[in-house]
Amino acid sequence: MTEKSPLDEQTLRAKLTPEQYQICREHGTERAFTGKYWNLKDAGTYRCACCGAPLFDADSKFDSGTGWPSFWQPIIESAVETSHDNSLLMPRTEVHCRHCGSHLGHIFEDGPAPTELRYCINSASLDFEAKK
Repeated sequence: MTEKSPLDEQTLRAKLTPEQYQICREHGTERAFTGKYWNLKDAGTYRCACCGAPLFDADSKFDSGTGWPSFWQPIIESAVETSHDNSLLMPRTEVHCRHCGSHLGHIFEDGPAPTELRYCINSASLDFEAKK
């Protein structure tokens, strides 16, 4: 999945809620402790809300205390890509779906072992598929 999937913005506006569109396509952020997945503990796969690509496995999710779903690694390393974000006058690393480019959240270097990374992801950027 190295080639971006072109998504029709009109189709996405119809598919996504206004909040999802603002977060996924306009690089927004949901308020802490308000997303539907921040405290979900079920087994399964978190997928991109825009294109459905698998992004994170629930086995890598942990309670970071931040109010957003947090993961210590993506489902496979190539599922996501990063870019520099200086929008809040401080450098951060933004996380995107590699398949479609949708904004997911940010990555920080304060997570648990073995990666010591925290992928801090907006619930609105995700769809959850429970393990059967």
